[in-house]
Amino acid sequence: MVANKWLLFGCASIALFSVSAHAQAPADADEVARTDGPITQAADIVVIAGIGYRDRTDTPEPVLKYGTDYFQRFEPLTAGDALKRVPSVTFLSDVIESDAPRLRGLPPGYTQILINGERVPGGSADRSFFLDRIPAELISSVEIVRSSSARRTGDAVAGSLNINLRDGYELDGGYIRAGGLYYDDKEIEPSLGLVWGGQVGPGRLLLGANLQGRHNPKQKKSLRYGDSPENNPDYATDDFDNREDQSDTRDGKDYSFNGSYEIDAGDTKFKLNGFFVRTDRTEDERSFEYNDPTAISGPVPSGNLLTDNANVAKIDQENYSIDGKLTHNWSLGETSIRVSYAKFDEKRDETEYEVDFDRSTPRFTGDLTEARIKDKEVSVKLEHAVPLNEKMKLIVGGFAQNKDRNTSIAEIRNRFNVAAVRNNWDQFSQNPTTLNTSFGTPAPIAGGLNKIEEDRRDLFGLIESKGGPVSWEVGLRYETTDLKITDETAAAALRVQSNDYAKLLPSASIKFDIGGGNRIIASTARTNRRPEFNYLSPATLEEEVGDSDLLGNPQLDPETAWGFDIGYEHRLGPRGIFGVNFFYRDVKNLIELTNTGQQGSAGAGTFVYQPMNVGDGKVWGIEFDLSSDLGIIGLPNTGIFGNFSLLDSEISDFQGKRRFNDQSKYVYNFGFIQDFPQAGAAFGATYRKQGSAYGRVLAEEVTTTYGADLEIFVEKRFGKTFTIRAVGSNLLNGAKRETFNKFDNLADQIDRNFDEYELESEKAGPVFQIMARYAF
Repeated sequence: MVANKWLLFGCASIALFSVSAHAQAPADADEVARTDGPITQAADIVVIAGIGYRDRTDTPEPVLKYGTDYFQRFEPLTAGDALKRVPSVTFLSDVIESDAPRLRGLPPGYTQILINGERVPGGSADRSFFLDRIPAELISSVEIVRSSSARRTGDAVAGSLNINLRDGYELDGGYIRAGGLYYDDKEIEPSLGLVWGGQVGPGRLLLGANLQGRHNPKQKKSLRYGDSPENNPDYATDDFDNREDQSDTRDGKDYSFNGSYEIDAGDTKFKLNGFFVRTDRTEDERSFEYNDPTAISGPVPSGNLLTDNANVAKIDQENYSIDGKLTHNWSLGETSIRVSYAKFDEKRDETEYEVDFDRSTPRFTGDLTEARIKDKEVSVKLEHAVPLNEKMKLIVGGFAQNKDRNTSIAEIRNRFNVAAVRNNWDQFSQNPTTLNTSFGTPAPIAGGLNKIEEDRRDLFGLIESKGGPVSWEVGLRYETTDLKITDETAAAALRVQSNDYAKLLPSASIKFDIGGGNRIIASTARTNRRPEFNYLSPATLEEEVGDSDLLGNPQLDPETAWGFDIGYEHRLGPRGIFGVNFFYRDVKNLIELTNTGQQGSAGAGTFVYQPMNVGDGKVWGIEFDLSSDLGIIGLPNTGIFGNFSLLDSEISDFQGKRRFNDQSKYVYNFGFIQDFPQAGAAFGATYRKQGSAYGRVLAEEVTTTYGADLEIFVEKRFGKTFTIRAVGSNLLNGAKRETFNKFDNLADQIDRNFDEYELESEKAGPVFQIMARYAF
């Protein structure tokens, strides 16, 4: 109800001011001009002349901005794919997928994801947003905001990634994009898009639509042992337990729409933005476990087959956002109000069928899991700017947001003996799904039926100075949060919990232009990271931590961090840039699992663990980036680009010191683009590699390594309105390898008494695409 009141209030305010904006609009539509830059012609997007560079921003904050001309020629499918070419962004995704970005290698929840400068909800428990939900065709630019500002919410320990979508004042005309992608398993997927922008009435309108076929065929192999090489040099033969061969295919379609309408009436401006993305996706896995490292034959005891497993997940997701902003200049300064509504809705139905032959009588198990997540946010931001002199202004404002997250996860299991399948089962022609009986009504799992209500009220103020050799900003943000958690699966006394907290977040940034195309950028800020949703539920999850239980903690506070960045930039020629930046974060109140001392549900030797704010950590690194042509050596039509980041951290846990979980030690990419203006052609390549990552939690440790990624494009332009490109990606048959150390409990983990040691590899083949664009 409160959220609806905020929405009605905001919409009413925008509607009131938009009437004023319409009334002041000039009669001649051609007089409507954007004040912050020229309008781009559609042909300039379709036919890119020359080399794309990283933009040099003039804001006091340390921001790296990349326009579509920087990455479009490699035809990224999603915003996540585009970010593979910018500094310090790593992924821990499956091969050829780029979903949850890890800025500076930190877990996704430490990175703030913004769409048009505003947060959007996602389905992940760690509050992260999967950027493979946003088609690259909708993007106008990508920004890496290395440090925080009082203007934005402080949920940005690692920094922020801002995805700017195209708007009506960026485009005049339209274009069509059409093509297809060819995958290693001979599957062909379509890619279609349409974008148009132009004058409509007193303002400018932009509309875009996109259909993207998604496909990812992977092959996995796992070798499992009872012990590890650190304990037994002959583990490969002495302790072999089983081998698993798995095919894993992700298949689906993304449907997206975006639009904006903007009126610039001089002193009054009005803008309405919206985007909608729908994903229909099926994840189909088929796994076979064998009792031999290499052999393939039928069920044991005469054969090698231990289990036959079929897992199918059908996923429907809808993610949309709409926001309106009204700005008015008057005698007391500039006032703006922005109202946003965003929603994420996911339905996931997953079945898992398995026939277990490794017992006296084969057994069939069928599991059905129905998961529903609905996450919606309503927010209002009010801001007022007062000029103090020609260069300096004071900005004050407030922010209110109501967030509701509803989670429903239910399961049911069928299990029965199937003695007759022992002698006649053929794993290559039969499927466990044929043995299933109909499921009954699933029952909620522990922690699987809850509602989280999070209400935020923030105040902020800053002084900003721009112009001349020095630009700077100093600000302060005060964030308050009221939290209510209701979990129907928890004990009656714990079912409804509440918490509230407040944080004061100072920030400051400065840029010195020291002449000769050189400048120094420095910033400092206090930021925070809010607790994961799955840690807030007061329910007890049995045997969630090895053989031990996990009890949620609604009283968790956010983690906080003081940090600074200091960087240097040098201009190379008219548009080229070389930059280097050093960063450091001191993180307090880290959330770690602690032993409550209570015995777990599995009996003696097991315990109940609960997340608490008990840890501290440090993160640091150095980042280099370069984009320039080679005009200095007489090759102005050859562009080179690259970046290299060295990342490190330190944290203390139950077993000593380690890095932040799954932080890669380094990430780099480099490449070139060769343009042939007279021939209307170009080609280029990019090469990317990220270092190994190690993660340690109670009862499990994992080390992950990735192979390198090579992409090549060839482009032909026809006049000023038509371009066709051929792109090959994952040309090195990218591989992901993981080493798992698994234990029953903490004592075994400390003593290195392994429950299981596993080596897993995942591979995918190259992807080829042909893409054409036509401007009209």
